[in-house]
Amino acid sequence: MARGELRIYLGAAPGVGKTYAMLAEARRRVERGVDVVIGQVETHGRARTAAMAGGLETVGVDAVLARRPDVAVIDELARHHRLIEVLLDAGITVLTTVNVEQLESLADVAARITGVGPGATVPDTLVGAARVELVDMTPEALRRRMAHGNVYPPERIDAALGRRFRAENLAALRELALRWLADRVAAELPGAPAARERVVVALDGGPDGETLLRRAARLAAHFGNTDLLAVHVTRDRADPAALARLRVLVESLGGTYHLVSGPDVATALLEFARGAGATQIVLGRMQRRVVAGAGPIDVHLVTPERPAVDRRRERRPAALSRGRRIAGAAVALVALPLLTGVLLALPDPPLSNGILLYLVVVVGVALIGGRWPAVCTAVAASLLLNWFFTPPYGRFAIAQGHNMLALAIFVLVAVAVSWVVDTAARTTRQAAEASAQAQTLATVAGGVLRGERPLPALLERLRETFGLDTVALVEAGTTVAEVGAPGLLPADADVTVHAGGDDEGDLRVLLSGRTLEASDRRVVEAFAAQAAIALRQERLAAEAATARPLAEANRLRTALLAAVSHDLRTPLASAKASVASLRSPDVTFTAEDRAELLATADESLEKLDRLVANLLDMGRLQAGALGVAAIDVGAEEVVPLVLDDLGPPGRAVIVRVPDDLPMVHADPGLLERVLVNVIGNALRHSPPGRPPMLTGSSHGDVVELRVIDHGPGIPADRWEDVFLPFQRLGDRDNHTGVGLGLALSRGLAEAMAGTLIPDETPGGGLTMILTLPAGKPA
Repeated sequence: MARGELRIYLGAAPGVGKTYAMLAEARRRVERGVDVVIGQVETHGRARTAAMAGGLETVGVDAVLARRPDVAVIDELARHHRLIEVLLDAGITVLTTVNVEQLESLADVAARITGVGPGATVPDTLVGAARVELVDMTPEALRRRMAHGNVYPPERIDAALGRRFRAENLAALRELALRWLADRVAAELPGAPAARERVVVALDGGPDGETLLRRAARLAAHFGNTDLLAVHVTRDRADPAALARLRVLVESLGGTYHLVSGPDVATALLEFARGAGATQIVLGRMQRRVVAGAGPIDVHLVTPERPAVDRRRERRPAALSRGRRIAGAAVALVALPLLTGVLLALPDPPLSNGILLYLVVVVGVALIGGRWPAVCTAVAASLLLNWFFTPPYGRFAIAQGHNMLALAIFVLVAVAVSWVVDTAARTTRQAAEASAQAQTLATVAGGVLRGERPLPALLERLRETFGLDTVALVEAGTTVAEVGAPGLLPADADVTVHAGGDDEGDLRVLLSGRTLEASDRRVVEAFAAQAAIALRQERLAAEAATARPLAEANRLRTALLAAVSHDLRTPLASAKASVASLRSPDVTFTAEDRAELLATADESLEKLDRLVANLLDMGRLQAGALGVAAIDVGAEEVVPLVLDDLGPPGRAVIVRVPDDLPMVHADPGLLERVLVNVIGNALRHSPPGRPPMLTGSSHGDVVELRVIDHGPGIPADRWEDVFLPFQRLGDRDNHTGVGLGLALSRGLAEAMAGTLIPDETPGGGLTMILTLPAGKPA
């Protein structure tokens, strides 16, 4: 099915006439005979806009897909872009409107101009494939319209004119819209350069990542035929939740997201840019090595909106817990006096032995309590050595130079050992945390990819990982998904994590059960970002699932109309001609002629009745409204009725049904219909002199009825095609029906808890096997 066309009416600000221009185009199409409906239009109380919408059929946004018009009018693309994408996939053309501030790549620029955020935005990928028409108006004219009350109600006019609708703001927004459209037109001109630009934007996960991405997207749009590649170097420390949100933004801007690693950021970035054939690099921080090594690649430096944070000055967490540091200090307080007492009890202990024993204590304290308890222990040990074991005794003085050197070396070694032990502990702890976080995030990503319903699985994984009681995803105050104890309210949550926002509202993850450490919160933020993505995937899947049966129904409707256009007309025309001839006073018919005409009319009406019955039954089957009254019935009761229904051709059918064949549990009327359709199909394809055969057999608790023909047969890879409605494989005679017979027969068989499957006839031909439950023994 061809994708529908999207036509967007773009304006610099509200009130320029976008909706009016859209409705005018809808009216022009109605005058040309096009089926146009209004799904949603915001008139904002404007009389001229309401008058333009008058007379056009309005069905509501949710009913457009079921109505399936040629053209749908849906105002405000930013609010309804997901539904509009579904309509486009269903082949429906859509007319819509958007303000320049709602374009994803221009949202930050427009927000700086007006001082007001745009709220919902539109992905550039959707706008890029649309036909865009600019509805332009000068700032002075728009302000006059505002002052006359043609845009906002009177109570909002003064505030709007003094803030958002200031002349300089409107001029800047108008220039932004004109430049964006000019870049788009230039890129589409036949003489535009064919060389493909590639813009690489470096992301570090900082707060200015969104600004950097939008600036790079505008740069890519300016060049026209351009690829946007966002890259993050994994060596650089970044918030995983922020990176997940940036990834979603990259995709909405039509770009791709990449993770690379390397010995350092500059080298990894340059290697990626050269490998990708980049022509432009966009940076958010000065990287002198990137600028020096870029060569022919242009480098753009974007000034951050907020001062950059020096991560080297960030306070690092302690390597060891507070409890271990206290334990180290306690060991020092016990071990130092004890060791001093032991050494004093010895007769004239040498200084070297004391230094080595005190060093053992320092190392032990370093292993237990880390750096600072060990440093304090080393200082205290040096003072004890000086006071008790270095002449002159009992004083903090050193008489001999070599003793001073020994104590100095002791202090240095003790401090160095404590420093090394603490650093090793810090590195080990960070490595363990990083490994645990990586394993958790990998599990999260795998669960999202593998799960049929990833959102509940994701929230359950979050609850299990951190031992929480309840985890809930809340959107604009409404709980979207929840695991654990039900009924968690925002006011009762122990932790609330922002999960991003979209045009439906603000998303937050609520946690109950315990508070989180700072390091755990970063992982939870990554969970929250993935939850937002999973929610988006579920909604897209639900929309696709809604559209799929409607598209299938539309396909069937189209096929039905195409098929019955001939099959209904033929018997009607025959019957009408026969009756008209009989009623004509101008012709005198003999008794034989009258009988022949009446027989023709009767046969045509019988065909018509059979066709309408098939269509009605197929409709009931698809709607699940077909009534089945199953009883135990014998084949010997149904087969004669089937052969009589087939008329003279049915007398040629060979019947080999054993007398002791068990009864079947089925609806006699529906069983008759199935056999009439299947045997009739076999008669049409059987060669002269080799009529079809009906056989019966029992296998346990089922009974098989086989209809065997020796016709041309059907390739095994096309067997399932014969059960599709409106299929007549190998049948070029369109007078034989609309191709509902076998499709209806399988549906009726399944409604009676049976099956109808094809098989190959030995020697050539097709065998249809009808399997039904056996009746209860008499």
